[in-house]
Amino acid sequence: LFPLIPPSMEFNYYIFILYSQVLKAKNSSHWKGEQPMYKLDIGWPKAPEYFTGQTFCVAVDSLHGLVYVGQRGDNVPKVLVFSEEGYFLHSWNDTVEMPHGIFVWNTATGSSIWITDVGTGKYGHTVKQYSPLGKLMQVLGTPGNAGSSLIPLQFDQPADIFVEETGEIYVVDGDGGMNNRLLKLSDDYKELWLTGSNGSGIGQFKIPHSVTVDAFGRVWVADRGNKRIQVFDKVTGEWLGSWNGCFSEDGPYSVRFTADYKYLIVAQLNINRLAILAAPPVGSIGDCAIVHSVQLADETKPHLVDVDMRSGAVYVAEIGAQQVQKYVPL
Repeated sequence: LFPLIPPSMEFNYYIFILYSQVLKAKNSSHWKGEQPMYKLDIGWPKAPEYFTGQTFCVAVDSLHGLVYVGQRGDNVPKVLVFSEEGYFLHSWNDTVEMPHGIFVWNTATGSSIWITDVGTGKYGHTVKQYSPLGKLMQVLGTPGNAGSSLIPLQFDQPADIFVEETGEIYVVDGDGGMNNRLLKLSDDYKELWLTGSNGSGIGQFKIPHSVTVDAFGRVWVADRGNKRIQVFDKVTGEWLGSWNGCFSEDGPYSVRFTADYKYLIVAQLNINRLAILAAPPVGSIGDCAIVHSVQLADETKPHLVDVDMRSGAVYVAEIGAQQVQKYVPL
């Protein structure tokens, strides 16, 4: 097998290979389950030195092959833009204070980027829409003023946003603020329905942290503080069920569906894990079932994720490691 290696060196060579594999396993993520579903793209991004702050959120523009990263820190660009191949393209910073959630909305006429800003300064407590180059287009909420749950468009540390193709908007409001609610807006920013209050009962929240919508008319919310996912009807706001059993170790931080809507990818920050859960089809929500999981390195702290709905690639914003990693489906 090794004709160029003298026999006296073969044993040392095998020891070296074994030791290298152990180091690799200790310093990279590994999948738990019968068959791995993804592999880490070690070449993404091409220049990780552009991550100069804490990377809190990531959003994929599947139509144009772009990846937007929101990061925090003093004197750092708040939004970085990469190609799907991992090349750094540009950055922008204006009117973004502390990005928490980020989402790309594509229409027939163009693209825009929505950001939830949890800052406490003059730009915070808002949900904002930007052009791909960072031009501010729309502000929801009153910049710099934390709001009351009684006023729909008055936010207190809004955590995440999801925008449908129709322009209808879902916001989870309450990354530690007074509000603990899920809000749906029309494409002209009028309230369609609002649900939630601070608590552990049905339809109540303790830090609603992430929101997504499936292909069957259901809204999924990572109810972080209650260690559960709650599900609602997207038309009426009616509560449809919850998943509690899969999150005893740590609450869900992020929820995003795979491109085929067969699985729900959930980030768990405190245990440095991504869980992949089987998504129920039309009908009862049932009980949660973790199909696979990836255990990240200690102190990686995966915060929010996004999925390329064209290629299926999963991007993970890691505030501990201060990077975004890309996983590609096998």
